Amino acid sequence: MKTGATSLRLRLLTLILIPLLVISTAAGTWRYFSAKAQAAELFDRNLLAITLAVARDVAVSGGDAISLTTQSLLEQAGGGRVFYHARGPDGSFIAGYAYPPQPLKPLSDLETLPTLFDGRHQGNAVRVSKLTEFKTIDGIGGLMEISVWQRNEQRQAFARLQALKAVTIIGALILTVMAVIWFGVQIGLRPLDDLENAISRRHPDEMHPLRRPVPREVVRLTATLNALFEKVQESIAARDRFISDAAHQLRNPIAAIRAMADSVSSAPSGREAKLRSARVAEAAANASRLSEQLLSLDRLQSNGAHRKFSRVDMNTVAKQVAMRNAERILDNGLDIEFQGFSDALIVEGDPLLLAEAVENLVDNALAHGGACLTEITIEAKKAGQNSIVTVSDNGTGIPEAQRDLVFERFAQLDQGKGKGSGLGLSIVNEIAEKHGGAVHIRSNADGCGTRMELSLPLAIGPAAAAEELRSGALKA
Repeated sequence: MKTGATSLRLRLLTLILIPLLVISTAAGTWRYFSAKAQAAELFDRNLLAITLAVARDVAVSGGDAISLTTQSLLEQAGGGRVFYHARGPDGSFIAGYAYPPQPLKPLSDLETLPTLFDGRHQGNAVRVSKLTEFKTIDGIGGLMEISVWQRNEQRQAFARLQALKAVTIIGALILTVMAVIWFGVQIGLRPLDDLENAISRRHPDEMHPLRRPVPREVVRLTATLNALFEKVQESIAARDRFISDAAHQLRNPIAAIRAMADSVSSAPSGREAKLRSARVAEAAANASRLSEQLLSLDRLQSNGAHRKFSRVDMNTVAKQVAMRNAERILDNGLDIEFQGFSDALIVEGDPLLLAEAVENLVDNALAHGGACLTEITIEAKKAGQNSIVTVSDNGTGIPEAQRDLVFERFAQLDQGKGKGSGLGLSIVNEIAEKHGGAVHIRSNADGCGTRMELSLPLAIGPAAAAEELRSGALKA
């Protein structure tokens, strides 16, 4: 729907100028306080330098006089004239004004370095630098105190002057920007109709970038649209690749199941028919597992699949996965060992996804352990602020050069029994990333086999975890 040009211009000017005025006001305020702080820092440094100079001259002359250079510093210091008071080691007044300023609040014990504080002197607010150090004057040793001060009114005037300069510059800039914006809006809105028409004429499948010249005011909008088109195109391409890969991965198992099912009816004997039926059942189970993994991967990547995290005990998750897989591991002629942690390992996460991640690590060990595989160990432990669930085996292992490859979808290495789909570790990696963790592939201490580590950040400490475990508030 189109609106009047004047109304659109007014709305654009309002939307642009109001934030500009707010930002300018904030900038002017910030500049005032910044100038005030800079002035204070500048004058404080000057005051500290004068304090050290006065202390040096008093110590050298025994309190009789200060050098011409120091006197010049006192009279011509930035921020106005500087005054001083010197008290000798015996506590007597030796130079400068008779009475130093009094602090506005009690001071802590003074160190040998100059101390800065606010005070009052003869009814005026002043900034004071006070130095206390051990000196010997006329044969008398003790603590000598040097107080140097300056009135605050000239400091404040300096800060106001600097802020006024900044406000003047900002004001002139605002007026200039207002004029530029007015003419820019007047001229810049003309090509917008062309841009609108170009977008409206596009087919839904057209995702190539916009190439039309546009006003400066909408360059960022056009760039954002082009970036969005690119992301949508990449998302569609990724989904198409996923569907194509999934179809390819499912086609072979389904074809194999059909072929094996057909072969059952032509078996020469009942024994052979049972063997072929068992192969059909095994192939169907593998295809079912593959389809489940494909659905899991799709859910992980779907924006609508985010679940509300809860507190999960990874020690319990690892134990339950070990118990569920113990029978099939033993049926394969392998040994299984579970090593639990003494305390609960609490993480924030989805209990189903975390259990599936550990399950996939076990599946990977079974599928790719190789002929030399004899044992699988599942361990839960704590490392720093992380919960670590480890699935290790004594199989053929994964070469270090190929460890990054195994996390890619449908990746297959030239080792193992070849029973995997190439999705298991990809799913584990995505589950770990969704939970702020990571998956690491390491070699066992003896250099044989593979150790897969699922590392997740702990949510609470051991004491709180034990309490929640007793109260039954944890999920596994």
